[in-house]
Amino acid sequence: MTSTRTRDRMLARLREQGIKDEATLSAMGEIPRHIFVDEALSIRAYEDVSLPIGFGQTISQPYIVARMTEILRNGTQLNKVLEIGTGCGYQTAVLSRVAREVLSLERIRPLVMKARDNLRTLKCTNVKLDHADGSEGLEDYAPFDGIIVTAAASHVPEELLSQLTEGGRMVIPVGTDTQTLYLIERLGNDYKQTKLEAVKFVPLLGGLG
Repeated sequence: MTSTRTRDRMLARLREQGIKDEATLSAMGEIPRHIFVDEALSIRAYEDVSLPIGFGQTISQPYIVARMTEILRNGTQLNKVLEIGTGCGYQTAVLSRVAREVLSLERIRPLVMKARDNLRTLKCTNVKLDHADGSEGLEDYAPFDGIIVTAAASHVPEELLSQLTEGGRMVIPVGTDTQTLYLIERLGNDYKQTKLEAVKFVPLLGGLG
């Protein structure tokens, strides 16, 4: 279940689901999703489902990872990307293949340690992880040309908007009972919001765990 053939089937399914960006598909094919989940769940690693990673968190289904990456890329080379919610590091690893630099924040310390081990195994040398409250972003390293949020916010955080560069893009799930994925683009001092599709994420929480 961890073979190249299994990953090829996942890529074929992603294409059927509408993912077209070849850089995103290449990254999805290159990153072994099974190393990011417990061994007991590895048989399900390439199914299109989210899986538990402990501490009430999940690894997103492959379609959502690919969809958010494709939207963030928009067919261009990403330079500096901020990820809010590292989790086990799977989305981070995919981003590392399509961006020059990835900075990722995770509020749960044991997940930071787990993600560091996973990313070290894959030699993702262009990634910096921090144990931090992601809802505040990372102002010292701003601006970012891409921000990706992997937990559902009750509203779009103003702190994150201000950390986007001109022309920058943020992909974020918003909502509580019902969640919607949004693309937010910075156009000068204005922000264009585009509602994309219904999603289901764990909630974005503040503070450290």
